[in-house]
Amino acid sequence: MELIYNNKKNVSEILEKSRNFKWDQTIDHNKSVLIKGDNFKGLSFLIAQGYAGKIDLIYIDPPFNTNQVFRISENRCQTISKKKNGTIAYCDKFEIEEYLEFLRERMILLYQLISDKGSLYFHIDTKMGHYCKILLDEIFGRKNFRNDITRIKSNPKNFSRKAYGNEKDIILFYTKSNNNIWNNITEPLSANEQIKRYKKQDEKGFYTTIPLHAPGETENGATGRAWRGKYPPEGRHWRTTPEEFDKLDAQGLIEWSATGNPRIKKYANEHKGKKIQDVWTFKDPQAPIYPTEKNEALLHQIIRQSSNESSVVLDCFAGSGTTLAAAEFLHRKWIGIDSSEEAFKTITTRLNKSVFELYDLENTN
Repeated sequence: MELIYNNKKNVSEILEKSRNFKWDQTIDHNKSVLIKGDNFKGLSFLIAQGYAGKIDLIYIDPPFNTNQVFRISENRCQTISKKKNGTIAYCDKFEIEEYLEFLRERMILLYQLISDKGSLYFHIDTKMGHYCKILLDEIFGRKNFRNDITRIKSNPKNFSRKAYGNEKDIILFYTKSNNNIWNNITEPLSANEQIKRYKKQDEKGFYTTIPLHAPGETENGATGRAWRGKYPPEGRHWRTTPEEFDKLDAQGLIEWSATGNPRIKKYANEHKGKKIQDVWTFKDPQAPIYPTEKNEALLHQIIRQSSNESSVVLDCFAGSGTTLAAAEFLHRKWIGIDSSEEAFKTITTRLNKSVFELYDLENTN
């Protein structure tokens, strides 16, 4: 499937444009990197500097084509500013074909940069997200689409327009291959979930019980043998060997019902967390330091899940620097790119200048 629109360039034409820049700077790969300039040029710079296939995690929060001019005033930073006297942070006004090609050119370069074990998290709203999904399918392949994540961004709205209120946007999650970094992080149970799930209590704490058996038969192994005269039910097997059940029982970790039915005790303080689902609640900051600033906890979750400490994390729409700050906190090297003067003031105030090298490409041909 392909998205057709006016002035869509060939991939070879885009890559040739990327190769035609001349560089007079060399990147120090041992440090994090902040690049000032247009991000097509910045991504081209990274490819020329040997980063192709080296980026394990890319998170981007590009303009959403909202037809807005985002400004920062002295008194407050507005997510959608109507003030005329504020300083422009960035302009988000495109024709639809222009917007799609703007994104597509950069996605093609990002595909060159991402490693075979890398992941892309593409943050967008629902007005543009469906078009972007088709573009990303073209570039990354439909088979490498992993999730459409719903992000609850705000409290419910009560707009007067004849439509449902909007409290979400989306994150499109792609990988380069099936070999992507996946740390299988979990989230803790809430207090209410713990109360609901772990209703029993003994001297060791709150607990629940689970059956000794699990789905699937064992024909010849130990988990199919009898334990204390009982066999697992048809179509199931013991969760462990009869010998291990004896040890658990001796430790008081098997509960016997009045009718002699044994179940394993599972304590609340042993719970390793629940699998993260595809609806996330990370609401936008109430007092942002830059327009459209995202919740830093959102980036912590993404970086912990899809990168290692040896990884390089890239955000080529760096904005407020939230991705960069989260990567720095989690001990990853990072690369940020932005052309906005206001973004650079925010990032360089937010981050310790000793941890990164700054490269200014604004005067590069």
